[in-house]
Amino acid sequence: MLPSLDVLRLPTTRILLTTESFTSRVLPPVACYFVTAFLVLLPRTQPVRIALWPITAILALRAATSLDMCMGEPKFAFLNIDLQLSMVCIAARTFEWTVQTKPFIRVARRSSTDAPKRNIVLDTIDLACNLRGCGWDWSKGLYVPPEIHPTSSRLAFATSALISGLKHLFLCGAIHSAVQSFSPDTFGSVDGGTIFDDSLPPHLRYLRSSIIATTCAFGIYSVLQAGYELTVVMCVLLFRQHPDQCPPSFDSPWRATSLREFWSRRWHQWFRRIFIFLGGKPFSLLFGRIGGVIGTFLASGFFHHLALLAIDPSSEMWRMLLPFGMMGTGVVIERAVAGNKTGGWMGWVWTMTWLVLWGNVMVDGWARAGMLGGSSVLDSATPVRQPIERLVRMFDEYLHTR
Repeated sequence: MLPSLDVLRLPTTRILLTTESFTSRVLPPVACYFVTAFLVLLPRTQPVRIALWPITAILALRAATSLDMCMGEPKFAFLNIDLQLSMVCIAARTFEWTVQTKPFIRVARRSSTDAPKRNIVLDTIDLACNLRGCGWDWSKGLYVPPEIHPTSSRLAFATSALISGLKHLFLCGAIHSAVQSFSPDTFGSVDGGTIFDDSLPPHLRYLRSSIIATTCAFGIYSVLQAGYELTVVMCVLLFRQHPDQCPPSFDSPWRATSLREFWSRRWHQWFRRIFIFLGGKPFSLLFGRIGGVIGTFLASGFFHHLALLAIDPSSEMWRMLLPFGMMGTGVVIERAVAGNKTGGWMGWVWTMTWLVLWGNVMVDGWARAGMLGGSSVLDSATPVRQPIERLVRMFDEYLHTR
């Protein structure tokens, strides 16, 4: 094989993260990603994008499967998940940009009264980092939650976001410790295990698993919210972005009164475009509008399955496809029965019941793969963890004595 093509050779084993391995494995697909983002803003560049995409996809696959980001520490396996999903996003987004026939257009900010001056370099960076498409012509239909931080100045906005981010970071650590305390030797460890305890009668077994699944949902919300808000602080203070360019990602998901509202408005929309492009559009062509809804959720399920493969190559695909597919089925049922009138307390009960029901299956898939046994922000904060662990163990012992 030609030496210049060695970079495209797919690996058979993972190597530890070093400066050299990061430079040779991660930077090439990232560079292709930014080049494609630049090209899709220019007219008559599709032939170049078509030629570049296979190289980008191979490099992304190579990076995702060749590096051990956790440095041999199983508790940091979530770093391999981050790498794998990042490379999947690179391959998926550049594929969409490759088939795009017209250049993307960046529109004015909501608070801007003047037409924006075009800066192709800044537009490229914004397109590459802007998963939701806020401020772009291709994000039509995207719901943007109302701002919760003061926008009177960058400093006030960043200070509020920092406090909120740190609060959610602490909450995430507390929740993670609580979940692991239910079963430290099985799903609370990197070895993994089921959240369904066969030693309990069915009603207590599913009460316990539902509490674990619901707690995990709040933990996921907290870690994503913390990560986003801390990133926003850097974007506003260091890169001088306007607060309008960093709108909230979540809108109180626990208040949703329909599945459609939960998934299209209140949960984060970071991968909305990818799921619609890869699953919604193809399935809608084959099966109409219902197919588009189901296809979008199946794409999400496959995306989450790929995340599990980073830590457990033997993970079964159905454990993600089934619960996410049933979320789409629930949206279809909801619309068929109530149209757009789902709401009120009955709508809330329906929504939360369906989410918890299939959330059990979803979280069980994560638990079996060892995803819940990773490290958390409170690992070294023993005085904080001890009361949390003690309370959870007392509750779990109570269930087992009923």
